[in-house]
Amino acid sequence: MPQVPSTSGDLTQDSAVNPAHRNTVDPAARTSKKVFEGMSASSIGLELGISVVLGTLGGIWADSYFGTEPWLMLLGIGFGCFAGFRGVLRAVAKEDRKGARDDQEILAIARHAAQDAARGN
Repeated sequence: MPQVPSTSGDLTQDSAVNPAHRNTVDPAARTSKKVFEGMSASSIGLELGISVVLGTLGGIWADSYFGTEPWLMLLGIGFGCFAGFRGVLRAVAKEDRKGARDDQEILAIARHAAQDAARGN
């Protein structure tokens, strides 16, 4: 018959003391996460610009190939703007979801702290 371990499997010495300390994050990880988020935010404008430029160049090439100047270039600009703004809206929606998750985490921490204070911990 296999023996059941006498510990909870947690690697800390005293896991019953203040679980809020278990969620600490290395400061270097926080810094690199902020840098990554900043780079992601700055890439939104780059994505918009590249989309418009590629649409315009594709339209100019199509106009020269089919001889329909300037109509396919205008269509390419339209497609490029659509694709670029779609990327911007997707990035904004992603940040909104992240902000909502962060708000929920803050509320949970505040609730936990209020419960600890009510218990006298």
